[in-house]
Amino acid sequence: MPDELFEPYALCETRKLLEETPVSDEVFSAYRSLFDYDPLPLDARVESRHEDHEDWVREKVSYVAAFGGERITAQLFLPGNVNPPYQAVLYFPGSGAIPAGPTDRVEQRGEFRNNVAFLIKTGRAVLYPAYRGTNERRHDIPQSVHWSQDPTHEFTAFQVNIVKDVQRSVDFLRSRPDIDPNKIAYSGFSWGGSMANLVLAVGDSFEAAVLNVGGIHAHGTPRPEVDYINYAPRVTVPVLMLNGRYDLAQLFGAEVQPMYELLGTPQDHKRLIVYDPDHFIDRREVVNETLAWLDRYLGPVTTAR
Repeated sequence: MPDELFEPYALCETRKLLEETPVSDEVFSAYRSLFDYDPLPLDARVESRHEDHEDWVREKVSYVAAFGGERITAQLFLPGNVNPPYQAVLYFPGSGAIPAGPTDRVEQRGEFRNNVAFLIKTGRAVLYPAYRGTNERRHDIPQSVHWSQDPTHEFTAFQVNIVKDVQRSVDFLRSRPDIDPNKIAYSGFSWGGSMANLVLAVGDSFEAAVLNVGGIHAHGTPRPEVDYINYAPRVTVPVLMLNGRYDLAQLFGAEVQPMYELLGTPQDHKRLIVYDPDHFIDRREVVNETLAWLDRYLGPVTTAR
C-alpha cells in the first residue's frame, strides 16, 4: 500500500462555539426581520381524507406558502381516541426526507414509526409538512444546500424559506377549529433538531420542543443572518434534548453541549439527556421522555372517547 494512504488526515476545523459571541439584540432584530412575511390568505384545502388506519385519520392538506406562489403540502394525522380540540405537534424530519418520495407514503418510513406514530396513538395530532427541498417539494434543489453551512446567499435564502414554511404550518394549525391553538409543540429529529435553533428563536409559535439528536453545527460558518449561534440564545421555550454520546453526526462536545448551554431557555425549563448510543436513541427512551415533556408543558391528554 502506498505510504501516503497512512499519513494523517486533516479534518475540517471545528468551531469553538462557546468562545464565540452572539450578535447584539439590535443586530439580531434586523436578522429576525428576514423571516417576516405579508399576511397571505392560507387558502387551506383538504386534498384527501383516509380513515383506514385503526389509530388515526390522515388528511392530506395544502396551504399557501409565504413565498414564490408555492403551496405547502402536508399530512395531518388526527388521533382516533381523543375528542377535539386536539393538542398538536409540528414535526420536522431528518435529512432522509430530502430524497424521500411523496409524504403520502410517510407512514411506511422507519422514522415515522419510531418518532411520530406514538404521538398520535397517545392522543395528539401531528402535522408532517413537505418542507421546501424535501419530499414532493424537492424541486431539484441540491442536497448540499440543506446543511452546507456555507456563507452563501443561496444557503441563507434556503434557511429563511424553510423557517417560513414552519411558520405557515403553524398558521395552518391555528386555523383549524379541531386544533387547540395554545397547545402546539415542536418535534425535530436530526436535521429538524438542528433547525430548531432558527425555528424556535424567530417566533412564539410553540409551547414546548423536543429535539431528538440535534445540535449547533460546528463545521462551516454561514452568513451571520442564519448562523445558529446568533439564534440559540434567543430561544426561550421549554426544550428537551435527547442525544447520543458517540454520535458522529452531532458531536457531543462540539455541537450538542454548546447548544444546550447557549439556549436562552431558563435552566429549570431545559433538559439534556445523554445516552451511550450514537445517532439513534432507544425508542423506548424517546417515547417515555417525549410524552413526559409534552404532558408537563401542554398538559396530559385525558379526554378519551
